[in-house]
Amino acid sequence: MLLFLYTLLFHHLQTKVENKLCQMMGEPKYPLLSKGGDVTIGGIFAIHSKETLPSFEFKQKPQPLSCSSVNLRDFRLAQIMIFAIEEINKSESLLPNVSIGYQIYDTCGSRLSSMSATMGLMNGPEFAVGETCNGQSSIHSIIGETESSATVILSRTTGPFKIPVISHSASCECLSNRKDYPSFFRTISSDYHQGRALAYIVKHLGWSWVGAVNSDNDYGNYGMAIFLNTAQKEGICVEYSVKFYRTEPEKLKKVVDTIKQSTAKVIVAFVSFIEMGLLIEQLTIQNITGFQIIGVEGWITSKNYITSNSFRVLGGSLGFALRKIYFDGFSEYVTKAFWETAFPCSHIEGNFSQYAINCRRYQDLLALKNYNEDVPEHRYSSHVYKAVYAVAHSLHNLLKCKEQENCDKSLAIQPQQVVEALKKINFTVKFGDHVWFDRTGATVAHYEVVNWQQDSDKSFQFKPVGYYDASLPPDQRFVLNNENIIWAGGHLEKPSYVCSERCPPGTRKAAQKGRPVCCYDCIPCAEGEISNETDSNNCKPCPEEYWSNPEKNKCVLKAVECLSFTETMGIVLIFFSLFGVGLTVLVAILFYSKKDTPIVKANNSELSFLLLFSLSLCFLCSLTFIGRPTEWSCMLRHTAFGITFVLCISCVLGKTIVVLMAFKATLPGSNVMKWFGPAQQRLSVLAFTLIQVLICVLWLTISPPSPYKNMKYYKEKIILECTSRFYYRFLWAVLGYIGLLAVLCFILAFMARTLPDNFNEAKFITFSILIFCAVWIKLIPAYVSSPGKFTVAENISTISSSFGLLFCIFAPKCCYIILFKPGQNTKQHVIGKTSTKTH
Repeated sequence: MLLFLYTLLFHHLQTKVENKLCQMMGEPKYPLLSKGGDVTIGGIFAIHSKETLPSFEFKQKPQPLSCSSVNLRDFRLAQIMIFAIEEINKSESLLPNVSIGYQIYDTCGSRLSSMSATMGLMNGPEFAVGETCNGQSSIHSIIGETESSATVILSRTTGPFKIPVISHSASCECLSNRKDYPSFFRTISSDYHQGRALAYIVKHLGWSWVGAVNSDNDYGNYGMAIFLNTAQKEGICVEYSVKFYRTEPEKLKKVVDTIKQSTAKVIVAFVSFIEMGLLIEQLTIQNITGFQIIGVEGWITSKNYITSNSFRVLGGSLGFALRKIYFDGFSEYVTKAFWETAFPCSHIEGNFSQYAINCRRYQDLLALKNYNEDVPEHRYSSHVYKAVYAVAHSLHNLLKCKEQENCDKSLAIQPQQVVEALKKINFTVKFGDHVWFDRTGATVAHYEVVNWQQDSDKSFQFKPVGYYDASLPPDQRFVLNNENIIWAGGHLEKPSYVCSERCPPGTRKAAQKGRPVCCYDCIPCAEGEISNETDSNNCKPCPEEYWSNPEKNKCVLKAVECLSFTETMGIVLIFFSLFGVGLTVLVAILFYSKKDTPIVKANNSELSFLLLFSLSLCFLCSLTFIGRPTEWSCMLRHTAFGITFVLCISCVLGKTIVVLMAFKATLPGSNVMKWFGPAQQRLSVLAFTLIQVLICVLWLTISPPSPYKNMKYYKEKIILECTSRFYYRFLWAVLGYIGLLAVLCFILAFMARTLPDNFNEAKFITFSILIFCAVWIKLIPAYVSSPGKFTVAENISTISSSFGLLFCIFAPKCCYIILFKPGQNTKQHVIGKTSTKTH
């Protein structure tokens, strides 16, 4: 039974619904401006900017919403829409026999009124009696809205009904999503280009430290996200990024406080028209000046905002604006024809009281009847104009209109067909712009870069100083004429806005802890490293044979160090070497001239001459250490050095042995001198020297010294020296052998120092060997602590040991007696003295 009752009730309700006529819920929403036609285009503009809500006491029906504060910009857009429609209606080539009507709604800048206007457009203001709901709208397309967030609502609402929406200024990148907004088009480009262009202008001007402010809506959030992403790629640092919405005074206060406390003097303001007015008001009240503002097309060319007070804050601002297009006849239209033909309350007709009721909402618009000074500055007008013509061309194609022929008005045009037709349009408007929609439903980006300037007559203007054209190749898209710009504060020269000044060549960037990458310290490159470009992140090490110059911006060849013949140390050592040779030759000549005298004979003349010859070689071989090392000089240096000094010490050792043997021979029954006669003396010297020669031959055979660039001891210079694989082993073998002979000579001389004789050389040999050992012992630390030419100089300084031998052995008695006491140079004197001492 219950099942039967439910079935009966369902059938009754279904029958009732099927017979139900369309009925509007609530009061109808009437357009602000309207006109009938064969086809109808809707328009949604914020002609007023403030909306007053009625009281909601729920005791009576709420009063209608009231709007105030005329938004002149959007009112002009509504006028240009009507102007374009009237122009098309008069055209004989475009929709020749079709009239276009319009319904323009005022949203009052409110999302609530915007939604109400959208529903009013889709439903129509009233229904004829007996009309049934067919799901089709009488509107063929809608032009609007002005703001991106409102356009998102509009497009989502009309989307299911496939009603095309063409916006003249909704530039949010979010609307490029064809999946979410398949029937949305716009005659303005996406903010994808504007967000990137903002970063490009900052980069072009060489600025890297900026602040960012945006509206907390779709327009500001999406646009700022594009800017921040591009800025990061371009190396621009953002000190802060803050946002606010028009109904959030606390957030606006926080934004202003952030600007005041920041160190960034550039503000990128991706802000909507209304929010920018609120921000300018606060900046002006608090007298916050000295900031370079970079703005967007939403507000940068608004005449409302450029006043004497705001110019103190925003003077010198730069920003991207839409191109300014002049329409013939429009300036006269807004003061005359519009009010006569399109404005509903220009004349009083019928009952005055009824006129007052119906025309109350038009009263504030009548104040603009004779005003048209703002018309040349409106830059969105061309976009509304192109949107109207885009719809007209689509309808022209759908109605199969042909030149010199009428359109087929019998065809029923559905909004979905208009959407498809809009995708295919391609035409040029009368002011030269080419109109077509890309795959996202947008047009190509064309921006003008404007600069807020004040003329000599104190008037303000938006001076064009460059452009951005996305249709050009990437390297030609952006042009900026810095010479024509007046910067913030009235400066004529481009300021520098960076967190840290650029690091010059010779330094590198070091990031400051906890701060963005644009904040850094400039650290000088280390020794041996360079940076030859500005803002280098790292210093590059110089090649092995190069070193950094004092400025650390270029690698130069390292200084090559070797003891040269021309420097002071080399000249001094050459002088002493040649002086020693000369002195030795003089002694040899003196001895040779007195070779038959007793004093020379008693001094063992054969060994003395050999000793003088070896001393001359010792002095001369020192010269091989001076000059740039070569293969031959390296092999000659230590070998000649070692052999000549061994020859010298062998001679001294022979003289010492002769002294000892001579006194042994004076003892009764001693025949020791026959074992160490002249032949044995020569053989001993030869034998001692041959051992050193053998060591040197092995050295030159196994591991001959060769020139070597030593770059390990000094980083900033190259030491030219002689070395080889076993260099130090053989060197110490040569020096060790010389030291061994010197020690042996010293011991024997020390033993013979007390032997009696008027010409006992042992004391002088002991002293000379003592000097020799002292000089050679100091050579060991010299090799460790004095590299380079100082080590070479220490090698050469061993000639002082040669001087010690020369002076200590030959000067005291031989030269002194020969030159100054010739009377004592007799056999009797030498023997007499000896005899006296013996007794």
